[in-house]
Amino acid sequence: MSLLFGSSNTEKAAAPAPAESAPAEKPKPCCVCKTEKTARDDCMLFSKTDDPTQECKPLIEQYKACMAGYGFKV
Repeated sequence: MSLLFGSSNTEKAAAPAPAESAPAEKPKPCCVCKTEKTARDDCMLFSKTDDPTQECKPLIEQYKACMAGYGFKV
């Protein structure tokens, strides 16, 4: 009965919760800079030039700067 009602099960279940909440403070890369990412992707996909990287360079730099603001290196 101690397995069902003992405090050791409660302690084991409660221990991982603080560890899981610590990484949740930093957002995931997929959840930030969505408008910048969309603008960059649209520019790259629908570019009519031979080198879309040069045409979309300002949008790429804007996206990199936004991601760097959240601590991500692109």
